[in-house]
Amino acid sequence: MDNPILVEVTRGEIVESVHRGAFAIARADGTVVLALGNMDVPVFPRSTLKPIQALPLIESGAADAFGLGNEEIALACASHSGEPMHTRRVAAWLDRIGCAEQDLACGAHPVRYQPVWTEMVREGQQPTRLHNNCSGKHTGFLTVARHWGIATEGYEQHDHPVQRAIAKVLGELAEIDLELPWGVDGCAAPNFALPITAMAQALAKLANPSGLPDGRAQAVRRIVGAMMAHPELVAGTGRSDTVLMRACRGRAATKAGAEGYYGGIIPEAGLGIALKIDDGAGRAAETAMAAILDKLGLLGDDEAAHKIVRASVLNTRKDIVGERRAAACLAGADVTRLQTRH
Repeated sequence: MDNPILVEVTRGEIVESVHRGAFAIARADGTVVLALGNMDVPVFPRSTLKPIQALPLIESGAADAFGLGNEEIALACASHSGEPMHTRRVAAWLDRIGCAEQDLACGAHPVRYQPVWTEMVREGQQPTRLHNNCSGKHTGFLTVARHWGIATEGYEQHDHPVQRAIAKVLGELAEIDLELPWGVDGCAAPNFALPITAMAQALAKLANPSGLPDGRAQAVRRIVGAMMAHPELVAGTGRSDTVLMRACRGRAATKAGAEGYYGGIIPEAGLGIALKIDDGAGRAAETAMAAILDKLGLLGDDEAAHKIVRASVLNTRKDIVGERRAAACLAGADVTRLQTRH
């Protein structure tokens, strides 16, 4: 069965393109309260996994041992733009744990924030591993390895103790006993595939950790709190996560992933949201997540956020010639009953 159309893109009065996908909204007790599309096929959450990948950083005691604050924890969950506010903090963090850029297993890629990238090109500067959007996550991995006194080389390998700890945490939160299928993410670290419902349930436990052991619950609150306190570090200038979390004003955390994945953590309602766009389009994933947050009453009248809910399609003269918006099945979904914690 094909997944439903979640997002459509118009030109004039005509729907020019559509994006199919699936999403689930769950509570921490495992209840799936709303779902559309295929819930059974395992998919990679990609960078939406990062708040869970950061849990061993807190639970191991590594964050406290190295005096990490909310800024570093937010960067551990980040897919950042490679702006100076990101790279300078990651560099200082690496120095604090006795590592350097060369210890990062992720590769270099162009900066996502165009003004910074334009200036680097003008000055003939090459991007470094610090500019990789996952450099904060990788520095978190290195921090755990340092704290445990184990090899930092190969920390990105599937069988390294740091990665085994992450797989264990994810399995526990998603309540999956079997070994999760995995693949290598764009940053060279493992990523684990699981059904959308399972990921929504895992994220719901981040939204409402009251049923978790005390140590894990404290770690969860610290991670989610850091993300909401520093949305600019989780993503960057003009990026969807930064815009949406600012609009939510401490009421929700969001995390985009590659290939059209997106996650939401709603503490006040105890909800976890996971969605995947079939064709991998990030533009559709961010509009779908923004539409869900808006239906939950979280975006208020924030203009920048509503420009994601209904995004203008422009021509080369910057005239508005169409829009990107939630399709009928998503726009008509009844989420009003989900706005308070049950």
